[in-house]
Amino acid sequence: MIPCSNCSIGQMRKTHITYFTWLGEQMITVPDFPAWICDICGKREYDLQALDNLALMLNPPPKAKRVSKFQHPSNKSKQAPLGKRA
Repeated sequence: MIPCSNCSIGQMRKTHITYFTWLGEQMITVPDFPAWICDICGKREYDLQALDNLALMLNPPPKAKRVSKFQHPSNKSKQAPLGKRA
């Protein structure tokens, strides 16, 4: 068990609760979200890995531009030879 950082008396117990958050003006609820709750004062600490996963789902990183190693044949004539570049 983990001692509570708020009351220093209770123990943090892992459980699953409904997590609420806002995405813009829309409320999002996530059932069965892992959290640690103090058995004395009720302080809640949400599982960090679950928060990270939720953040990735709600705010995915922008897709990276795909860079091709190969040039399209129509672009080859526009490129200067290797020895002539500045």
